[in-house]
Order: sequence, then structure tokens, then C-alpha cells
Amino acid sequence: MGMSLSGCGLGSGEGDEDVVLKVIAADYGKPGTKTSSKRYWDDVSEEFENNHPGIRVDVKVIAWKYVDAEVKKLVDAGTPPDLAQIGAYADYASQGLLYSADDVLSIPTQANFIPSIAEAGEVSRIPYGLPFVSSSRLLFFNKKLFREAGLETEKGPQSWSDILNAAKKLKANGVKTPFGLPLGSEEAQAESLLWMLGNGGGYTDSTGSYSLNSGENVETFEWIQKNLTGEGLATTNAKSTDRQEVFDGFLKNDVGMFFGHPTLIKDTEAEGIEVGIADRLPGRTGPAQSTMGVVDWMMAFKANGNREPIGQFLDFVFSDKQVTDFAQRYDLLPTTVTGASRLRAERPELTRFITQLESAVFYPAEKTSWAAVSAMVKQRIGKAAMPGGNAQGILDDLQDLADKAERQEEEE
Repeated sequence: MGMSLSGCGLGSGEGDEDVVLKVIAADYGKPGTKTSSKRYWDDVSEEFENNHPGIRVDVKVIAWKYVDAEVKKLVDAGTPPDLAQIGAYADYASQGLLYSADDVLSIPTQANFIPSIAEAGEVSRIPYGLPFVSSSRLLFFNKKLFREAGLETEKGPQSWSDILNAAKKLKANGVKTPFGLPLGSEEAQAESLLWMLGNGGGYTDSTGSYSLNSGENVETFEWIQKNLTGEGLATTNAKSTDRQEVFDGFLKNDVGMFFGHPTLIKDTEAEGIEVGIADRLPGRTGPAQSTMGVVDWMMAFKANGNREPIGQFLDFVFSDKQVTDFAQRYDLLPTTVTGASRLRAERPELTRFITQLESAVFYPAEKTSWAAVSAMVKQRIGKAAMPGGNAQGILDDLQDLADKAERQEEEE
């Protein structure tokens, strides 16, 4: 069971040494600049320490490119931090290295997580991944380009046929890339999942088994081939194009529409782009039942035995003030019910993204095999969307590799 830890005093007696919590966190800004997450963690640590004598917090903020490797290095050396805020938790949970949420969070804090997000942090129904921050994806479209092509700009495309119709009209009106399709190695796994969800597919089936080569997924990539890439209506070399390239094209009025996330809104406004955002992810026959959600995780390591101070710090980190402050800084979304409610009031333009979190589908991060499967998807799946690509064969190969990775996971 969870417990209320806020009243526990630690290291406050005469002669006692302070407990020092070692924390490693990812940098969501640019290291060494005012956008760095170090400023956030410095403020959080100072406020927490002022209210919790006897506990000090030592936070090391590392660029996303290196943070996962740094945590792994420390774990392999037998000196893990007390807390790590990174991208994946399942491997450490499977090794028995982590406290569960029940071990360290108070009942109110744990109950406040958005249910769909909390479930994504479970391994065998035990919550080890503590959802730190989240995001969701929806269709962005350039209202000016849509108007000039004679398209409506109130709701935007609601289905794949709407996307196709809009793409044809944008192309006829001289738009260089009607649909931005980033299936390069940066985030092909995200773009693919968005399309697969629109046709009732995904990376796993209802039992949690990998289903990359399901009929729905094959049909999805064959549709993209036939209607978009094969007709010159999407990114020319989608399999080698990353998301930033698509977004840069959108800011130059070269891309008519693409799947985007809330962090991009301020950039579009700064460039004077009149952006429309569909309320729901367009699906094969109409709005999809759900969109993709992304979560970055916090995890608590057992090695140093600091369960109680870890719990106190986490309850503080997941308070409304802290979660909304971090989300506001980086245009991300809170993972808590009350934090999301507060952000709706402060940033109403993010409401549609927050609403979608309640039914979002997340990567199968509970699988230790997912890291390997995701890497293979990034490298190969883009070919399935290219003209002449063998979607069935490519997805069959990925399925075989995923099955092999999962068998290896089970054996370990």
C-alpha cells in the first residue's frame, strides 16, 4: 500500500548527517542556456530542501542524447542514482532494481495520475514507471494554404479520405509537400503508430503480443503507398526524412499538414503561421478512437535504501505546482488529473491534446524488448510506405525480429 510520507523527518537529529538524494534528469532545453532544465531542478531542489531539513537533493541534468547511457553506466557499476528521469524503465524493473509506485508514493499522489498513463508504467500490473511528463499527437494544418486551395479550415481533415482530398487540392495549388511524412530513423516509430491507430492497428494486440504484421497494419502502409507517396502527395523521400525537416518545411509554407505535438505551437505562432489543429486523429473512415501518447518516466532505485526521502521528494515533484510549471516551460502535458485541469485553464489551446491523453495509446514500454524492436522499426519501416515497397514482407520481417526479441526477453 502507498503511505503518506510528508511527516517523516530524516537526518534532523543532533549529529545526524543529511540524506543526499542523487537524481539524474534529462535536459529538455539546451544545456548551458536559460532553456536548460537545470534551472527547473535547481528551483525544485532549493524549495524542497527549505521545507525538508535533513534531506539534500543533488540533481545532475544531462542532454537527452546521453542521459540513458549515463544511467546505464552507473547501474552497471553498481552505483545507481536514487532517482532517474529518462525514457524507459522496463529493463531496470525486470532486474528487480526499482521501488514500485506503491513503495514510494503517497496514496493521493499515486491516485492522481491520469489512468491511461499510469497503466503504461506497469510491469505485470505493478507500477514501476512513474510518469513524469507526457505529450500527444494530432494533425496540424496550414490554414492559409488550405484556404487558398479552397479547403475548409474550421475542423480540418477528419479521415484519410479527407487527407487525400486536401493533399490533391494543395498539390494542384502549388504546395510543395501536401503531407509531411517523417519516416526517417529519428521517429519513424511514432509516425507509423499514428497511421496504424487510424486503421485500428498498432504495435501490439489486445493480449499485449507484438502484432506488427497484422492485416490492419499492412493495409495501412499499402494505403499510404497507393494514395500518398505513390502519387507525389507526401514527402518525397519519407523513409529518410526526420520530423524536424518536416516541421521546418511547415514553417516555410512548403508543407500543408503533418502530425505534430503541442511543443510546436509557439514556434508556428512566432513564424506567423496560422495553424489549425484537428480535434481528433484522422482515421481510415473517420476520427480514430485514440491517438498516440508519449510519456517520459521517473524511476526510483532501491540500491541506496532511501525509500522514505525518495517518497517525500517524489510527492513534492508530482504536486500541481511542479508538474504544471515543467509542462508550461516546455509546452508538454502534465501526467496528473489535477495538473491537467490546471493547465486547461491556463493554456486552453492545449485542451484538445490533454483530452486525447485520456484514451491515448502508448508505446509498449513495459516490454524490455521494446527498445530493440523500436530501433528496428526506426531503421526499416519507412520502406513499407515507399512506392514499390513490399509492405507485407517488411512487416513480416519486423514481426519475426520482434518475436525473437520477446522470446529472448522471456528467457532472461
